[in-house]
Amino acid sequence: MINVIVAGAAGRMGCRLVALTKESTTLTLVGAIEGKGHSAVGNDAGEMAGCGRMGILITDDLSSLLDRGEVVVDFSAPEATLHHLRAVAQRKRAMVIGTTGLSDRQLEELKSLACQVPCVLSPNMSVGINLICKVISEMAKTLGDEYDIEVIEAHHRLKKDAPSGTALKIAEVLAKAVSRDLDQVGVYARKGLIGERKKDEIGIQTIRAGDIVGDHTILFGGIGERIEVTHRASSRDTFAGGALRAARWVVQQQPGLYDMMDVLSLR
Repeated sequence: MINVIVAGAAGRMGCRLVALTKESTTLTLVGAIEGKGHSAVGNDAGEMAGCGRMGILITDDLSSLLDRGEVVVDFSAPEATLHHLRAVAQRKRAMVIGTTGLSDRQLEELKSLACQVPCVLSPNMSVGINLICKVISEMAKTLGDEYDIEVIEAHHRLKKDAPSGTALKIAEVLAKAVSRDLDQVGVYARKGLIGERKKDEIGIQTIRAGDIVGDHTILFGGIGERIEVTHRASSRDTFAGGALRAARWVVQQQPGLYDMMDVLSLR
């Protein structure tokens, strides 16, 4: 059994991670973390997740748990994730990170810390999304410059960052496939008399509404036809299940920064 600590344990993803870990035959929950002052601190993680009492109280001190944990699975917030990774690096444990919205500065620190421990970082742990990333790269190369590229993402109204980390990852994959710099060609909003679409644009458009778990569509628009590839998540369990798959994988790896393409052997 692999001993797991869940960070962000009272959040939407954290609760599913706790519940699925309870059901697992290969993983054991040994700790649950939330931020200082969070109302969930002191409560039973299983009860917070709606899966029954587990005898694991949510705490705000990760360091006190790392002696028994082998891997931390973190879906929290950027600064909290970095704080957790610093502690993980100091104690030489493994980590799986699904947190999105990291700034360039935060991402640089994360990459530096991840050199010291085995770490999987991915904005989307879904097996389906990561398979799509491999497929659309080949599609973009084959279709070439004659097809316009657009990425459309939709999430629930409570999501704080936009575009989604997954949409940005998809756009980066596409830009690389057609030898473009996303920083130069990415278009995130259109309004007014903007003129004709530039040939090398990659559009990334955002929808926020209701309780949408996560939809992503990649559109290749040519003359006389268009091709659409869509992934729709109907449950957060697809992300939680992928994160736990990553947790089982990463504890066997050497220090370094990995992603779900590595976990799924899609390189």
